[in-house]
Amino acid sequence: MAEKSSQERDYLPGMGKHYLLPFYDLLHRVSSLGRVHAEMVGLARPQPGQRVLDVGCGTGNLLRATAKRHAGVELVGVDPDLKMLARAERKLRRANARLDRGFAQELAFPDDSFDVVFSSLMLHHLDSRSQDEMLAEVRRVLKPGGVLVLADLASHGHGHGHGESGHHHGGDAVRQRIEAAGFTAEPTVLRKLRMFGTIGIEVARVH
Repeated sequence: MAEKSSQERDYLPGMGKHYLLPFYDLLHRVSSLGRVHAEMVGLARPQPGQRVLDVGCGTGNLLRATAKRHAGVELVGVDPDLKMLARAERKLRRANARLDRGFAQELAFPDDSFDVVFSSLMLHHLDSRSQDEMLAEVRRVLKPGGVLVLADLASHGHGHGHGESGHHHGGDAVRQRIEAAGFTAEPTVLRKLRMFGTIGIEVARVH
């Protein structure tokens, strides 16, 4: 696990408070978030030899789900929380994975260096300006033809789709931000989870 010399920023821990970290993976299990992660991996369809980045990787659950389904991909996770990364490192010991301490708004990677970027339940931790900075950085590090698969809490803009599964074709603030960053976004997929409410999954591509 590498520490990057990024400018220090304030950040909100995955559970809101550092002392709640022991409950992070428990919440992941009881909420059935693993189903969303499996769907995200299926939507991304990483191919052997490709590089996959998880921004805000937490304790590595999404990276581990990717490794189980696609052994031939190179995995990279970034998170500002060293305690989270320590747990992720234990989970990914047998995977082709690298974990770095870093911030979503300043990804320490060259342009066009990843084929897939994931982000799961992290975007809402950022203010509006930081969200735009993160999406610009993701756009920068993705190769032409690359894909972003992002899951986050569904906003009120999802409207009457609340609590239902399927595609949502109405306006959505997150998708609009993604498109403003230079992506071509697909219709939002909504999934209802215990304890999290409705999750919106965004799939966006670089052309």
